Amino acid sequence: MLLGLFMPECSSDSEGVPEKPNFLFIAVDDLRPELNCYGAEWIQSPQIDRLAAGGIRFEYAYCQVPVCGASRASLLTGLRPTPTRFIDYDTWAEKDAPGIKSLPGYLKENGYVTISNGKVFHHLNDMRESWSEDPWHPAMELSGQSNWRNYRNTENLRIANDHRGAGPAFERMEGDDTLYFDGFTAMKSLKDLERLKDMDQPFFLAVGFLKPHLPFNAPGKYWDLYDPEKIRMPSNPFPPENAPAASLHNWGELRQYAGIPPTGPLPDSLAKKLIHGYYACVSYADAQIGKLLDKLVSLGLDKNTVVILWGDHGWNLGEHGLWCKHCNYETSLRAPLLLRVPWLQGNKHTGALVEFIDIYPSLCELANLPVPPHAVGESLLKFFDNPESPGKEFVFSRFHAGESVKNADHRYTEWLDSAQNRYTEMLYDHRNDPEENVNLAGQPGQNQEIEKFRNSNRELREKLTK
Repeated sequence: MLLGLFMPECSSDSEGVPEKPNFLFIAVDDLRPELNCYGAEWIQSPQIDRLAAGGIRFEYAYCQVPVCGASRASLLTGLRPTPTRFIDYDTWAEKDAPGIKSLPGYLKENGYVTISNGKVFHHLNDMRESWSEDPWHPAMELSGQSNWRNYRNTENLRIANDHRGAGPAFERMEGDDTLYFDGFTAMKSLKDLERLKDMDQPFFLAVGFLKPHLPFNAPGKYWDLYDPEKIRMPSNPFPPENAPAASLHNWGELRQYAGIPPTGPLPDSLAKKLIHGYYACVSYADAQIGKLLDKLVSLGLDKNTVVILWGDHGWNLGEHGLWCKHCNYETSLRAPLLLRVPWLQGNKHTGALVEFIDIYPSLCELANLPVPPHAVGESLLKFFDNPESPGKEFVFSRFHAGESVKNADHRYTEWLDSAQNRYTEMLYDHRNDPEENVNLAGQPGQNQEIEKFRNSNRELREKLTK
């Protein structure tokens, strides 16, 4: 690897700022901010770490919906979710937001070559007109050798065929990175960078890596990066005190896999194996990202290509007795966000509150394009000049009937029925309870704090219904 890539460079008053920079837009499925650059020193993520060292790391970035299809639709359109828009994993942006120009579609309309490799939108052909070429998925390369969950072990494929398509929740096979889908996605994207370099148009290359999404399948060398004896269990494998039933779920996404009990907690041995598999998949995806970063350097594209990396939402690894996402806790709503702009000083991080809808206007500003009226986020570029700049007072996320509001100190969530009547709520003090183990809603002395959040959420709701 070219370890010098993306270290701090010149400031924003340097010459050579392109009018229309290229964009390498990297999405990583189910990636939580448990990375070395976010303080998790036990995670082997050297390529994401060096990207962070050359750009800005957003410590507190939040998705709008903690499920892949809806989160991606919101981010790529710049629109917030509503009770009837961007609801679940099966979201089609073109159906929920007809007539809206997606981020790649807007760039394409303004002279960019736009390419989609891997999982970008949840559905491959969602908003097809956004792309200059037919969207590509690695299953096209492994047709007949694997099912969509990408098992390569013959026995696991047999189990999957007998188990409604879902075999074991993890797989280890010895071999190179093209054993699994993400290795093919990296190869395709490297070839695309080679031909994009010779085009006379700027490009927006979107690369969506599938891991660490279930099942946790990765080549053996990435499993070997972690000592199973040192795998940590979460410190809070129990529901929060006074947690409403609406905030919890039976982690159905994981329950469908062979070997996972249909109800109840997991044995510690199985939980540790799943955590090990998740970590292996993070490192596998990280290695693919490093190939892309190296290619930018070898092609001389690193000086005029903006790199943005995001995980579509967080993920639970046993916290609160939960696995997967699908909830209104910090573990599901907070996700990594990194932005590298070659002509802006890197090696920075900010603790400001930001949201994924802020990505659309940020890339518009970098491309010297007006922000379309529908894109309601705020540009992130001010944090390069001053990482201490104030972020948003409140950030908003929702999952089905649960609507969450976070400020610097607290997270509040209320659940509303179809008539918009509140039927339960949560409040967590992140200053004293960052793991969200004690729900303060309903306790003495919290009414004033809760009313502030209720009003803020009501104002947003009214704005979205106009």
